[in-house]
Amino acid sequence: MPILLQIDFPFQGPWGAEMSATMRGLAQSIAQEPGLLWKIWTENPETGEAGGIYLFTDRPSAETYLAMHAERLVGFGIPHVNAKLFEVNRELSAIDRAPLEA
Repeated sequence: MPILLQIDFPFQGPWGAEMSATMRGLAQSIAQEPGLLWKIWTENPETGEAGGIYLFTDRPSAETYLAMHAERLVGFGIPHVNAKLFEVNRELSAIDRAPLEA
C-alpha cells in the first residue's frame, strides 16, 4: 500500500529559483531513495516554512527515509521537523486524479 509522507519545517530560504539551484543535488539524491515514487517540494516564504509531500511504495521505505532525512535536516541546522505518515485510499484518490501508479 502506498504511504504518503508529509514533512515541513522552519526555513529561512533561499526560495524559488535560487532554492532550485541550491537544492538540485539534494533533489537528485532524494530521487534515488529506495521506495520513493515521487516528491513535491513545498515552500512558503511568507511563513518561513519549507518541506515536501512524498509518496513511497510502502511504510518501511517511508519510515527509513523519514529517520534519515530528519537527522539530515537537524544537521543542516533545522531545529524542529514536523512529519506525518498516511496510508493512501487508492479508490477515492483515483476519482480525484491523484498521480498514483496502477
